[in-house]
Amino acid sequence: MVTTIGDTLEQSADKYPDRAAVVYPRRGQRWTFAEFDAEVNRLADALADLGVERGDRVSTVLYNGSELVLTVYACAKLGAVFNPLNYRLPAGEVEFILGDAESSVVVFEAATREAVAGARPDLETVEEYLYVDGPAAPTGEGSETTDLPEFADDFYDVLATGSTDPPSATVSEDDVYAFIYTSGTTGRPKGVVHEHRDMVEHSLICLAESGIDKNAVGLSVLPLYHCAELHANLFPRVQVGATSIIHHEFDPVATLRAIEEYGVTQLFCAPTAWNALLQVVPDLDVDVSSLEIGFYGAAPMPRRVLDGCMEHFTEDYLQAYGMTEIGPCGTFQHPDEQLSKQGSAGLPALGHDMRIVRPNRAPDEVVERGEVGEILFSGPCTMREYWNRPDATAESLREAEGKTWYYTGDLGYRDEDGYLFVVDRKDDMILSGGENIYPTEVEDVLFSHDDVVEAAVVGEPDEEWGERVVAYVVTASGGEPAEALDAHVRASDGVADFKRPRTYYFVDELPKNPSGKVQKFRLRDDEAAASGETV
Repeated sequence: MVTTIGDTLEQSADKYPDRAAVVYPRRGQRWTFAEFDAEVNRLADALADLGVERGDRVSTVLYNGSELVLTVYACAKLGAVFNPLNYRLPAGEVEFILGDAESSVVVFEAATREAVAGARPDLETVEEYLYVDGPAAPTGEGSETTDLPEFADDFYDVLATGSTDPPSATVSEDDVYAFIYTSGTTGRPKGVVHEHRDMVEHSLICLAESGIDKNAVGLSVLPLYHCAELHANLFPRVQVGATSIIHHEFDPVATLRAIEEYGVTQLFCAPTAWNALLQVVPDLDVDVSSLEIGFYGAAPMPRRVLDGCMEHFTEDYLQAYGMTEIGPCGTFQHPDEQLSKQGSAGLPALGHDMRIVRPNRAPDEVVERGEVGEILFSGPCTMREYWNRPDATAESLREAEGKTWYYTGDLGYRDEDGYLFVVDRKDDMILSGGENIYPTEVEDVLFSHDDVVEAAVVGEPDEEWGERVVAYVVTASGGEPAEALDAHVRASDGVADFKRPRTYYFVDELPKNPSGKVQKFRLRDDEAAASGETV
């Protein structure tokens, strides 16, 4: 019976030993399922020789690559707890997460070496550091690392010491699979604790909702340390016996060329990344006709971006909405709903219940259809807890009617057909002159301007109104005059005058978490915002 993440790989290796499992072009690696399973066993055995036992935390500070994929499955087979970190984190945040998780092993690479080295003096529990050198390092027989940190061992040298026999560890479905630290939209990250059965069930749901089968070829370009790419794309592909192409990081040109080279059939990108692909595809001579379906999440797809993607890539798209704490997928919007329910997040995923309740109230205080409230989920993939955060756990997980309900902190409503429309984060709602303003509706109007690439609307303190509406905007031209954007908003039927931005801040990019969600708390805390243009 398949009940753990390690089981899913072993089953695919038994069923499809010669089918391509993982391709990592940067290192020239191509493993069949049998070969991939053997390499995972080798790393699991090597980690066990280093003293890693069931329940020990193994952390990675890695970009995408075979090393991260090997580590997550090796941990699964050992019963160790996988803990992937954002490779962009500075030393202080790396130190906080590794210390909070009480990690015993850290796997890192050249690009993250500075942050790990900076965190190291204050890490009391880490006993082993494994270093991944540049892409020229060979595999399987040790490597000649040119710049090995004095405090670390070479990852591939350690890997070469392991046996390809399956580890003898006993792992159950109730064991913790990972601590996934939320990058957060409101502050300090929290460790989301997921069990093995959460992820096995989540993969089955994603497979059923998406229609992915063993013939699929998926391309991972967004961060695998984040649950969207890892749990909703890589894990389901491994579980069903499909092929995964891994890119070290997102590059629009390289992504489009990989679709042609490998016959990629499915690709996940946040809307901002899909938009980036649209910007370069007209200038490239590439054949992307193999792409059968595009996945997206983190935010609704702006209509003009969706139309462009349908024209240039494929007509079929699947949106997932959710968060790390529930798997992440809580709802799906299917290809036939993209236009008829544009802007919606879809319907609850298989096995999931969803409610809209009065914010911070009991799960039975459900609002009327069309009324905005807080979004709650109950489903089989909900986290066990926040690690070391009992108060936060009690606030977010509440029992009612024999079910555990997760309070998302998102506001939304259901239309007459039951489709979810996410309005905004509860913390991002703007209260101006006694009126509730939901930034998303203002952002949607800004997105409809041809020159706007990204937009985020937040509230700033105001002596007269309490808060005033302001907008942070990224434009294709590098600085559309504020008056032009204000005229565009005024001409729209979608935004009342009291909701329009009073100041525009033109920026090169918006701060985002790994799933592509804008971190508005960082905009609100930005002391450099005084250079905006007031209208």
